[in-house]
Amino acid sequence: MPDSLSVSKLRIVGEHVELDVGDDIANSPRYNDDIAPTRAAQRTWTRWNVASLWVGMAICVPTYTLGGVLTAYFGLSVSEALWTILIANIVVLIPLTLNAFPGTRYGIPCPVVLRASFGIIGSNVPSLIRALVACGWFGVQTLFGGIAIHLLLSALFDGWAALGGTGEVLGFFIFWVANVWVVIRGAESIKLLEALAAPLLLVVALGLIVWALPKISVSEVLSTPATRPEGEPVIGYFLAGLTAMVGFWATLSLNIPDFSRFARTQRSQVIGQIIGLPLTMLMFAGLGVVLTAASYSIVGETISDPINLIGRIDSPAWVVLSMLMIILATISTNTAANIVSPTNVFQNVAPKYINEAKGVLLTGIIGILLMSWELLKKLGWLDTDVSVESLYSNWLLGYSSLLGPIAGIMIVDYFLIKRQSYDLLSLYQDNAAYPAWNKAGFIAFLIPVALTIAAISSGTLGWLSWFYDYGWFTGSILGGLIYYVAARGEIGSSS
Repeated sequence: MPDSLSVSKLRIVGEHVELDVGDDIANSPRYNDDIAPTRAAQRTWTRWNVASLWVGMAICVPTYTLGGVLTAYFGLSVSEALWTILIANIVVLIPLTLNAFPGTRYGIPCPVVLRASFGIIGSNVPSLIRALVACGWFGVQTLFGGIAIHLLLSALFDGWAALGGTGEVLGFFIFWVANVWVVIRGAESIKLLEALAAPLLLVVALGLIVWALPKISVSEVLSTPATRPEGEPVIGYFLAGLTAMVGFWATLSLNIPDFSRFARTQRSQVIGQIIGLPLTMLMFAGLGVVLTAASYSIVGETISDPINLIGRIDSPAWVVLSMLMIILATISTNTAANIVSPTNVFQNVAPKYINEAKGVLLTGIIGILLMSWELLKKLGWLDTDVSVESLYSNWLLGYSSLLGPIAGIMIVDYFLIKRQSYDLLSLYQDNAAYPAWNKAGFIAFLIPVALTIAAISSGTLGWLSWFYDYGWFTGSILGGLIYYVAARGEIGSSS
């Protein structure tokens, strides 16, 4: 007679589904302990932990520059840009909170959620698309963190300042090690980091606002005119900018289950995200606009990068304190937003061969490779005009066009097709209730992607450019609709 551990069992604990793992699941090639459903005792994140997570992620250098991106690249005025940022982050709360639901109920990470809509093996395709973007952002944020470490050490040691670009590269790798160390220590380490960082970062942001206000007229900054051609209607520019700003967190709207699986309740994750995201993004982006405008009176030229702005201030003590805060802000963003997701994705590819530690190291190595051109440029070994700012600004539209359909598919699958009920055991097994490759998921994904490719091509298909310009909205809506029709068709044909 088999022992009691040979067969896995499900238990309902409050609003959570908990899995008691038996040999049938433990020996499955689709399972390891790190991507297993969290136990009820592990689901300790309150609304304030979730809010702190978002404060820690939102306060970062790219957020600071968003106002400038919208005015320079999208032709909006300063006030229009700030309204766009606020509205975009209210909009993105919808997929964020909805896609968090299965993570909270079942305790499963994003790649396992995607097994339900794309198939047990097929889930690797959308997961790896998400992971590649995260690895790229990891490289970008690590570059910013490395510059902050270089400026910090330069303020303390004259010899380090003489290193120039080499010092920034060394700072990159110091910062890289710090990020990897935090994530390898696990979810509780990230929770503690965000809980520590959030109040400190808010205080520093408010302090910078107070410091900048005497140096500039806020009303003059807010009345700065738009850079678009005079007389052009605002709606087209607004919608393009809105799409880009939604795209800023389009990544997290997919892998939010990686964090919501630790939430105490659905109420905790919903309220925590509402508290933590929109106003933090508006405040820090607004701070970026104000400080960029104030930079001319402070250092004699307009500087949109807070790290370089603070590094120009002739006060070593202020530079040291500010760089410590920027380092903390960038670590809190990077660990949560850009390492956790690809770590889970790489484990999903080969759970028996890649655990959490190996997934973190893979993420870090790919991040180095994707940012290698900039590191070589800083060392003087490569000459290129490509800027990091233009790179991530152009990503905002591009990757949101790919990720939008995935977000729509996930929401429709969980709420309309599966009706908030997964076969949890089958998500960790081959040849069970879920296919290896779910045709409905790929049809719903590939059609919007094909239209996006057509939209950015030249010639007769140029009239489709609107599909790319509003890529996240068009992609998520179309992907969700196609998936609903295709999945319902599959259900009807199998019944």
